[in-house]
Amino acid sequence: MKRIQYYAYGGPETMKLEDFVLETPGQGQVAAKVKFTAVNPIDWKMRQGALKMMTGKSFPRTMGVDFSGTVISVGAGVTRFRPGDAVFGLARLKQSGALGEAFVTNESFVAKKPDNVSFEEAACLGTPGVTAWNGLVDRAALKGGQSVFVNGCTGAVGEAAVQIARMLGATASGSCSAEAMPRAHELGVQKPFDYRKTDLSALTDRFDVVYDTAAVMPAATGLHLAGKRGVFLDIEPTPAKFLRSLFNRKLKPIVCTPRADILDGLARAAREGKLRLPVAETVPLREAIPFIASLEKGRRIAGKGLVAIA
Repeated sequence: MKRIQYYAYGGPETMKLEDFVLETPGQGQVAAKVKFTAVNPIDWKMRQGALKMMTGKSFPRTMGVDFSGTVISVGAGVTRFRPGDAVFGLARLKQSGALGEAFVTNESFVAKKPDNVSFEEAACLGTPGVTAWNGLVDRAALKGGQSVFVNGCTGAVGEAAVQIARMLGATASGSCSAEAMPRAHELGVQKPFDYRKTDLSALTDRFDVVYDTAAVMPAATGLHLAGKRGVFLDIEPTPAKFLRSLFNRKLKPIVCTPRADILDGLARAAREGKLRLPVAETVPLREAIPFIASLEKGRRIAGKGLVAIA
């Protein structure tokens, strides 16, 4: 089998498409054959060494988190899946591995793919959907009738956040580029603001939840928009932000934390047509390295980038 891996932290030049031997799934794990992998910024951030305090110094390391595919085999204690099941979900963050023909992940990081959702669409749901859910449901306890402001409402996490907010009965406003305004309206964003022309810190509107899915909003602006009773969800946590959140309960750093109930909830929403992330471009595995490098260098596409594995 083949997968993308690297032998030192660094830039795109460290990526190599190489042969490997698939490990046997352990207790509570499944081995999956990958059909599609969705590319996320976390893929190259980890390879650059941004999380090396967690990922360590053992090489080679593999890449890829979000995937869709089929179960090859299951480890001891696995009850939710059996070989042949069509699934989607996430790799274990430290081990990664979804940018390859097969890999092993935790049973709780996977859900069954709905029959009416394509493998391409399912591959897009993992990290964006889980991160949006972690913020809106787990940390903000969003309820029907409340209001949400999504900074970056037409990015992957932003789109997932808007759709989940509306699914819960909340209203959504947000910021995006002028070019993305039609997509924002299509998603149901009631008040879309052009981030290039709008000083968000000067808005008089207040929201129950402010979610910075673009990871660029100053905390002061987010807390300002949240008013006295709202919360500000920060998608790019740092030790300083976690420390600050201990003294200011309105500030809630978000770490993507998958669970079986979240993945099952995303599957249900996708099956009911309430959650969908658009695919912008798909390349085969043999072209994945230059494709990832181009996105890492700032090339923008209007939706998710996918790698077709099988």
